[in-house]
Amino acid sequence: MDTFLSDLLSSLLATVLSVGAGWVAARWLRELPVLLLGWLTGLGKVRVHRGQRKANDELPVVLSRARWVKVLAGRGNEITRDGFGVLWDKGGDSRLEFVEILLPDPSAGAGSWLSRRELEMRRVDPGFTAGLLADQVCLNAVYIQQLARRSGKVRLRFYDLPNLQRVILTDEVAYLTVYRSDEHGRNSPCLVAHRPGPLYDYAENLFAAAWDSGVSAEVR
Repeated sequence: MDTFLSDLLSSLLATVLSVGAGWVAARWLRELPVLLLGWLTGLGKVRVHRGQRKANDELPVVLSRARWVKVLAGRGNEITRDGFGVLWDKGGDSRLEFVEILLPDPSAGAGSWLSRRELEMRRVDPGFTAGLLADQVCLNAVYIQQLARRSGKVRLRFYDLPNLQRVILTDEVAYLTVYRSDEHGRNSPCLVAHRPGPLYDYAENLFAAAWDSGVSAEVR
């Protein structure tokens, strides 16, 4: 009986190890072409997630070791969720220098880039009624403003620019989600670029341009 149990446990362990090794190898093989492309084109170390949701799973670890964080969001829902929770928990951490957040201007009205994005979403999601996207941005802005009052390290601005991407930038890595017109941002592909590299620099310059043209965030 003891021999049978020992053989059974050994077999189960071998199966688990084989499956685990196969999963790691499969993931590495999936990422290899992108890594090679980054090396050949000079883009640096780049990875691709098929959907933004997969990239969000990495955020707690990435944000927990960040010295600073910059976010350009399409509406900012993720900022209020668990992925960013570790960032707000470390608000008193002396290593965290600042957090800068850009949200679309919810008061820009008809013809704004936010309203154009809303029209795109209404074509694919019947739950998107007129003004819903602006309302969500306002709620998220109120949440961020509360964080800013508690910590002098959080800054918020509004922008009225093409709502085409989400950028999460730290001193080590950039997450660049390229929005599709027929999908929610969470289902759109996400590029991960490490510093140093041209794609990281692009994300940093994109955020800087949007921040410089942004306006003071006042929820009306």
